[in-house]
Amino acid sequence: MSGHATGIDRSETTLFPERPEDCVGADNPVRAVDAFVHVLDLQDPGFVHAAPAATGRLGYDLAVLLKL
Repeated sequence: MSGHATGIDRSETTLFPERPEDCVGADNPVRAVDAFVHVLDLQDPGFVHAAPAATGRLGYDLAVLLKL
């Protein structure tokens, strides 16, 4: 066993595609939700944690959570 980190074996296949975009069709309704949330200003309606704090652990992006 060596003390170096190694990459993925070249002969190993992956279970999922490289990008989520490869799984979602161009006409899927989730694209409309993604576009709608993208244009929202989440600080305007009063979401107090929309802007990240300068200290502590980084939080999740509210836009991503809203898309879920």
